[in-house]
Order: sequence, then C-alpha cells, then structure tokens
Amino acid sequence: MREKGYRERALKLYPWICGRCARPFTRANLQLLEVHHRDGNHDNNPPDGSNWELLCTYCHEAEHRRYLDGTGRGPDQTGSEKGSQATHRPFENLEALLKRKR
Repeated sequence: MREKGYRERALKLYPWICGRCARPFTRANLQLLEVHHRDGNHDNNPPDGSNWELLCTYCHEAEHRRYLDGTGRGPDQTGSEKGSQATHRPFENLEALLKRKR
C-alpha cells in the first residue's frame, strides 16, 4: 500500500512552482501541481523529499509520456532492434517483378 501524505510534505518542502516550466501556483490552482517521483518508485518517499519534484499537471504528463515512449529501449537503442522491425518488405521481389514485366 502506498504511503499517504507525501504530497502534503512535498508542498511544505518545495516552493509552489513547476520544476520544468517555472509556472507559479497559488491555493486557487494548487490542484494542478503534482508530485513527481524522480526514480519512478512511488513507494520511495524519503523524509527529505529528495525523490520528489513538483511539476504542473502538463509537465508531469509529458515526463511520464517520455518514460512510456522509451519503455523497453536502452539509451543507445533505436527502432532497429528486434521487435520493432518492419515485417512487410515491399521491394523484396522487385528484381523478379521487373524481369517479368519485360
């Protein structure tokens, strides 16, 4: 079960500013400021807040999208790895097709 209360602790520790876009927040829009776990582990909530950063909902979503888009790929991998290769080869028999047309 995830620890509760880390958001309140993070809001006491850090200024109410998005760590990415620097948008400031007030009590009126504070619900749009979210706690991001730097290491991705929502159970890692050290008392000093070293695993947290406050991000606006938009930057938080972008951060998680970057992670999801890179899932399964190492830092030096590209789309050429097995599993992401194209299976359709439209020019595979091109030479034979051209010979038949002549």
